[in-house]
Amino acid sequence: MLEFIRNKLVSVARRDAETLTVQAVLDDSIYSLEVDLDVRIADLKCLSIEGRWKRWTTPDCPKSLPFLKQAEGFYLTPNVNDQIHKVIGRTSCRHYANLLIECAYAVQEAVKLLPGYEGQALVNKALEADPKTTPKPEHATVKAPRVSSPLPTKKVHTLGDGFFIDLHLHTFPASKCASSRVEEMIEEAKRIGLDAICLTDHNYVWSKDDVNRLMDTHQFLIFRGNEIVTDQGDMLVFGMDEDVSEIIPLVQLKAMVDEKQGFIAAAHPFRGFLTFGAGQLGLTPEKAMARDMFRSVHAVEALNGKVTDQENSLSFQVAQGLGLPATGGSDAHDSSTVGIYATRFKTAISNEAELVKALLAGACEPVEFRRLVKCIKQEDSV
Repeated sequence: MLEFIRNKLVSVARRDAETLTVQAVLDDSIYSLEVDLDVRIADLKCLSIEGRWKRWTTPDCPKSLPFLKQAEGFYLTPNVNDQIHKVIGRTSCRHYANLLIECAYAVQEAVKLLPGYEGQALVNKALEADPKTTPKPEHATVKAPRVSSPLPTKKVHTLGDGFFIDLHLHTFPASKCASSRVEEMIEEAKRIGLDAICLTDHNYVWSKDDVNRLMDTHQFLIFRGNEIVTDQGDMLVFGMDEDVSEIIPLVQLKAMVDEKQGFIAAAHPFRGFLTFGAGQLGLTPEKAMARDMFRSVHAVEALNGKVTDQENSLSFQVAQGLGLPATGGSDAHDSSTVGIYATRFKTAISNEAELVKALLAGACEPVEFRRLVKCIKQEDSV
């Protein structure tokens, strides 16, 4: 029997005349965590925060709890998202960062319902109280010029030969579990030096027109993919436009993709196996290679930004053992994690047909992209 859950719940109540109390839960098939906040009504300032882990994948997860205290003093306004990602997402945990952003949204809506309070006025007051979260004036008045020149097929960077694409990321609202919009993801990909990204929102097909508009606006290469839930796990699909909205048997999906001469990679195939412990499951690379799912995929995602190093290592061993290509992708759900991992192609990719052709040929390898960039910058500074 197939079981899958993904729940996110936030409740806001009035503790007293000056304070809101917020309780939030994020629970899916792998992780379960909670957070409690006290928020001052007058300016939406976070007065206290406590977190709890109910279920996690590695012993490092609970170590993130003390870093949540850094959110005390944050003003939970519409502009707090970046601050949460930069502070909580990077030093504590990206799951707590996403949950805290949901808390901020809920608080902003809740104050509008309080009797005797002007909700939007409170939000504006909070923005004025915290200049760190207030946008600079020029952001609202200066628009980047649109460039009509053709999109480049290869950027010049110092990462060596190859063409670097983050093959796996999610955007809000196409993926409800994501917290950054597509524009933020694109700009971050440009900033860190990626050559392209691939939009792989959950069971969501981007239209060619929408993607073309994004490429024209941002002058950046964007390809379309899809992360589809099957009876044997999540699959990254490229080269197929069909909308698959429900869980589908993998063999059926494989037939649909083959008909379009597309490509399937098993996404994070061992995500969560450390929940039980490899020893308890007796999951060796040899046993993992025997799983039915690997008969219906063209490749294995061997570097994924939302799993442990051990799980990525097992994925890579399986890909090598079966002679399947290995890919890499951040699985980013917010802009701060774009490009943690990526896929290096031997030659430049300029369109989706070339992407699928290169993937099917196995002319690619997974890379730790952000670490590569960091190492290059350190070498240049010496």
